[in-house]
Amino acid sequence: MFGMSHETFLLLDAVVTVIGLIVLITKFKLHPFLALIIAAAFLGLTSGMPIGTIIKAFQDGFGGVLGFVGIILALGTMLGKMMAESGGADQIAQTLIRAFGKDKVQWAMMFAAFLVGIPLFFEIGFVLLIPLVFIVARRTGVSIIKIGIPLLAGLSAVHGLVPPHPGPLLAIGVFGADIGKTILYGLIVALPTAIIAGPIYGTFIAKHIPGHPNQELVDQLARESDSAELPSFGITLVTVLLPVFLMLLKTFADVVLPDGNIFRAFMDLIGHPISALLLALLLSLYTFGYKQGIGSNQMMKWLDASLAPTAAIILIIGAGGGFKQMLVTSGVGDVIGHMAVNAQISPILLAWLVAAVIRIATGSATVATITGAGIVVPVVGMIPGVNRELLVLATGAGSLILSHVNDAGFWLVKQYFNMTVAETFKTWTAMETILSVVGLGFILLLSLFV
Repeated sequence: MFGMSHETFLLLDAVVTVIGLIVLITKFKLHPFLALIIAAAFLGLTSGMPIGTIIKAFQDGFGGVLGFVGIILALGTMLGKMMAESGGADQIAQTLIRAFGKDKVQWAMMFAAFLVGIPLFFEIGFVLLIPLVFIVARRTGVSIIKIGIPLLAGLSAVHGLVPPHPGPLLAIGVFGADIGKTILYGLIVALPTAIIAGPIYGTFIAKHIPGHPNQELVDQLARESDSAELPSFGITLVTVLLPVFLMLLKTFADVVLPDGNIFRAFMDLIGHPISALLLALLLSLYTFGYKQGIGSNQMMKWLDASLAPTAAIILIIGAGGGFKQMLVTSGVGDVIGHMAVNAQISPILLAWLVAAVIRIATGSATVATITGAGIVVPVVGMIPGVNRELLVLATGAGSLILSHVNDAGFWLVKQYFNMTVAETFKTWTAMETILSVVGLGFILLLSLFV
């Protein structure tokens, strides 16, 4: 077509489609859900796919993603809501602050965010823990930037690298990775990455930008909880980390036990992400609910309220799944895969780079993750020995880079921390970029051993 080979045309078609997707989201401010549908339809039509195949491919991609991730999102959000409303998250933070002391309070904030962030969306974790930043800053006299950047790094690291967060789960589904191994590798990469981008960078940048919190927000949000009313630290930790423990145990059983073993089959059941999160949610109804004297009606209101904010995210994820399937069905993915093989580009570096470009352009980590994974997935079948779990982490790390003015998180941080745009770039944007680049470095290092 137009004097080009079919492969060249498909590649150009994909480039035009992704640019169009970016323009629709950034220039025309179209909702990502609609933009992804339009982009998928455009790619299907221009690549020569029959109309029936276009519709079926999109439906299969949409349903295939939400059949798994939609359930995970709902259960994880409910668990996070129970932890937030009961005061479990506050208990984790307060306990760690007491353990680390005033001089190392920034480390306490990073670890608190790292633990609390496991079952929570970044935005929910941020809103949940930002009052703690104000309280600690007021109690200790420590700079709000020195406290806040480590908290943001802890939340963002688990958001991009550790299941059951939506981004890593999406990539796990696309690449066919093992969830237990991804959790293990994700924790290995995320913790040192968060340390470098959080307490270490936060302590440095706070010397130049100490920050001055908005007094109205401090007065409104810095209400201190009565620790006697909170769930215990141990109970909170067990409840929140139960799904992670069960998924890791499933992977361990798969490695050491033979097929057909009864215990292995049982662990495959309770260690599945859906089962593991369901069990943790049911446990939370007791530990965060009945044990705290909270009635069934109140818990029902919490659970109902938790689902409303996830509706848009779920629709974007589903549409992203449809777009990913269009890339695969149209043959674009195979062309990119062959190019990567011929160019001898590291699949891990390719996954990070594609996700990073889309993240910078669209401002959406979710769009970057699922689109990037869809583009890179054909490489898995073409290069023997590619570690699928590390591809998941590389895509997640790429999706964190260079948050700027097209990202809602940028403005969220700017307003709550009462910074100028320039100060937000030097703190939040720099921290996210450090997370992404350092995370890639640790992933490449880990690839030498796994």
